Amino acid sequence: MTEQEDDRWMALALALGRRGMGRVWPNPAVGCVIVRDGRVVGRGWTGDGGRPHAETVALAQAGEAARGATVYVTLEPCAHHGRTPPCADALVAAGVARVVVATGDPDPRVAGRGLARLREAGIAVFTPLREDEARHDHAGFLLRVTAGRPWVTLKLAASLDGRIATASGESRWITGPRARESVQLLRSRHDAVMVGGGTARADDPLLTVRGIDRPPVVRVVWSRGLDLDRHSQLARTARSTPLWLLHVQGDPGPWRDLGARCLRVAGTEQGVDLREGLKALAEAGLTRVLCEGAGSWPPVCCGLVLWMRSCSSTPDMFWARKGGRWSVHSACQPWPRPRLRACRRGQDRGHVMTRWLRGAGR
Repeated sequence: MTEQEDDRWMALALALGRRGMGRVWPNPAVGCVIVRDGRVVGRGWTGDGGRPHAETVALAQAGEAARGATVYVTLEPCAHHGRTPPCADALVAAGVARVVVATGDPDPRVAGRGLARLREAGIAVFTPLREDEARHDHAGFLLRVTAGRPWVTLKLAASLDGRIATASGESRWITGPRARESVQLLRSRHDAVMVGGGTARADDPLLTVRGIDRPPVVRVVWSRGLDLDRHSQLARTARSTPLWLLHVQGDPGPWRDLGARCLRVAGTEQGVDLREGLKALAEAGLTRVLCEGAGSWPPVCCGLVLWMRSCSSTPDMFWARKGGRWSVHSACQPWPRPRLRACRRGQDRGHVMTRWLRGAGR
C-alpha cells in the first residue's frame, strides 16, 4: 500500500466511525475498513450501545478474505476481555497481514497492549495516521478516560449584534427553519442534550432528536433544588425518553416516580457545580454532551473552562436591539473567556454557522 492509499482508506474508516457518534456511549465510535488487493472486503462501525465493535463487524463481512488483508481502524484495537473477546485477538485469528491505526487508546486496559498483541503475532502495525482527526472524533471517549469528564459542545444561537434573546425575552425561535434542522443533526451526534432549569421552565422543551432514526438521546437538566414543572413535556416523557436531573438539594422521589434519574452533586453560590455535574455524567457513561439554552451557560462554563467547542448560528433576526441578552461571543461581557479559533464556517440562506474550537493546552 502507498501512503496515499493508506490515507484514503483511513479517511473512509473515520467517516464510517462518525456514524456511531451519539449512539455508542460509553464506548468510542470506531470505524474499520478491511482492504485486500485494493478492494474493500469488509467495513464496519461500532453498533448502538457500543456493541458489536467495528472490527468484529468488518471481520464478519470479510470472512476468509480478511486473511492477508490490511485493516484500517480509527482507534487501537481493544486487548481486554469485556462483554466480547479482545478485537486484537480477533484480528490475529483472522490472519490479517497489516493493521493501520489512527491513534492509541489511553484506557488502562488497552494503552498499547492491543498494538503489542498484534506485533507479537507477526502482524505489521503502522500508527499513527490522521491522528488529529481521529482524536477530535474520539474526544469524548478520550476525555472521559483521561480527565473524567465528557466532551462538551456549547450551542449558541445569536443575533448579528451578539444577543441570544430580545429585550422581551423572545429567544425560542431566534433562528430560522434551516438552522433548526441543523440542530437536530447536532443533537443526534451527542449522547445527551443538557439545559439549565431556567430554560426548562421558560421554554418547556422536549429536547428530543426529530427527523433522524436513532436511539433516544439522554435529556439532562441541571436544577439546584429540582424546582421544575412535573407536568412539563420533559416530565411526561421521562419513561419513554431518558431524563437525568443534576441537583444539589430537593426531593428526588417524585421525579424518580415519573421515571427520571436524579444525580445529586455539589453546589456553588450560583447553583449546581457544573464541574462536579460533568464528572457525574462521565461516571454514568456519557462521552458527548450538547449544551443548549445559553443564557446562563456562558459565565459558568467560561469561568470554569468546562466547554470545548461552540457552534453559533447567526439567525434571520439580525438585530436583537437594546436590552437583549448577550451571547458568549459578545465583547461586552464582564466574565472571562477562553481563547477560541474559528475552524469551520458555512453559510446557507442568511444563516452563518461557525464552529469555534478551544485552543490546544488551554
